[in-house]
Amino acid sequence: MSYERLLQRVTSILIMAGYAVSERCGMRPRSFDLIARRDDEILIIRAVVHIDSMSEEIAHELAAIAHFLKGKPLVVGEKARDAELERGAVYLRYGIVSTSAMTLYDLFVEEIPPLVYAQPGGLYVNINGELLRTLREECNMSLGDLASALGVSRRTISKYESGMGTTLDIACRMEEIFDTALVEAIDPLSHPNPFEDGNEERSAEILPGFGRIGVEYFSTRNAPFEGLAFYGDDTILTSYGPAQKVMRRAALIANLSNITNSRAVCVIKGYNKQKRIGIALIIGESKFDSLESGSDLINLIDD
Repeated sequence: MSYERLLQRVTSILIMAGYAVSERCGMRPRSFDLIARRDDEILIIRAVVHIDSMSEEIAHELAAIAHFLKGKPLVVGEKARDAELERGAVYLRYGIVSTSAMTLYDLFVEEIPPLVYAQPGGLYVNINGELLRTLREECNMSLGDLASALGVSRRTISKYESGMGTTLDIACRMEEIFDTALVEAIDPLSHPNPFEDGNEERSAEILPGFGRIGVEYFSTRNAPFEGLAFYGDDTILTSYGPAQKVMRRAALIANLSNITNSRAVCVIKGYNKQKRIGIALIIGESKFDSLESGSDLINLIDD
């Protein structure tokens, strides 16, 4: 499947599932392709045919943008290594959940969550350890008895009962022994964002002046906006540069701002007017320099 067809399929699935979907991000390189929102749930989505082709830099920025927009990063692809992604399985790339379009369809449209996760060595599942212990004790089976039946060690059985995952084959054999479902569904959107692992970073502002007015900043390299600005609980998508560059991206930035319930401001070098493209405010550098506080910026955008 081509990238274009994959992106079209992902967009269709999201719309069927009731998400509002942004315009696509067509720049290269790009850290994400789409942003989707359903109620308070925001997805920052990267579509890539071969999930192994996503670089660590792109993954880091994807995770960071999702973190700052209070969303979930998600990679949708078709292949990993030399094989098709398994339907109903989730994969991790640089700590970000990756899955196939059909698994996405099952999850969002059919409301059938995946059961399997891929790790080096094969496919694994999570089992209900407390239920396993209860069933084993009800059947008067010792740890050793169950270990012998499954061909594993007593210590491994103890770890299963404490919540350790197991292979799909072992899980199926346990379910046959006890005639009870033990495999637990996976919620891909509950997986922790790798950017949040002690990495609450901000970065140098691309537009001088945010620090002066008490606004924090995170700069991006592979997004339509140059960065994300923060003032209190408010998030602002920002763009800065010559008119041709900024105007080319302003409509998309406004669309992304609308989807994410954030604000947007585009600052143009040598520009002396003030206008709007969608909900994005377009101002010149001199107007921005006249602001005295983050509150002035918020009020200007909302005026």
